[in-house]
Amino acid sequence: MIRIGQKYVPAILSKTTKTNDCYFRVKIATWNINGINGRLTNLLRWLEEAEPDVVCLQELKCTDKDFPARALLDFGYHAIWHGQQSWNGVAILSRHEIKETRRGLDGDPNDTHGRYIEAFINGIVIGCLYLPNGNPYPGLKFDYKIRWIMRLTSHALKLKSFGLPVALIGDYNIMPTNLDTYKPEKYVNNALFRPEARELWMELLEQGWTDALRSLYPDKRIYTFWDYLRDAYGRNAGLRLDHFLLNKQLAERLLRGVVDADVRGWPHSSDHAPLWIELQ
Repeated sequence: MIRIGQKYVPAILSKTTKTNDCYFRVKIATWNINGINGRLTNLLRWLEEAEPDVVCLQELKCTDKDFPARALLDFGYHAIWHGQQSWNGVAILSRHEIKETRRGLDGDPNDTHGRYIEAFINGIVIGCLYLPNGNPYPGLKFDYKIRWIMRLTSHALKLKSFGLPVALIGDYNIMPTNLDTYKPEKYVNNALFRPEARELWMELLEQGWTDALRSLYPDKRIYTFWDYLRDAYGRNAGLRLDHFLLNKQLAERLLRGVVDADVRGWPHSSDHAPLWIELQ
């Protein structure tokens, strides 16, 4: 048994477990689905095409009782979820057994938003998060965003101390660099691009986390979100809001990362595209 926080979970020998000094490959994805029940057809289509092993979902926009667990299980995916009426909501899907280890972050007992859920899957700790948008800036929503990042940073440091492979995955609602937006000057006073949030992002990375896509493509413009307005997708006027942060144990296993941008062009699509990484 391995202890994570206050819980003990079994160490499972599987495709992500080291055997004879080599790893089997595993594909981990994230997608802000922007309403899981309204876009379930798209989700199932993408799962069939992409065949990820683990998927982190954000913006479920449904209560726990309305989460489509049966449809996903029939499709071969176990799930845990933390829903919320009309807003937020996060879930982790997996082809393999899921051991939930946490939902929500410490530091604010009054915060009931469905923004964080965590699990132990085949030797890896997976934290799925939906960080607050924070707009309009300045204001109470931005203040909440900053406090939430600080709480995440504290929890991330605790996760690193366990000595296990860890990935913190999801919609961070932060554009870390100018390469992560099609028009930096437009977002100077947007909460997604404010220096306060970007500085906290850097503090998080300084703990030893690797921004997976940026490490693979250090000089490339990469987008994961295109607004519904003004034909943003058609113009490729995008933003990179969705990220994989990997601790050292996982960063050493990173093979590749891909944004399935074409999915954003499907009928009735989310304004985010799914993206995934492959680990060996």
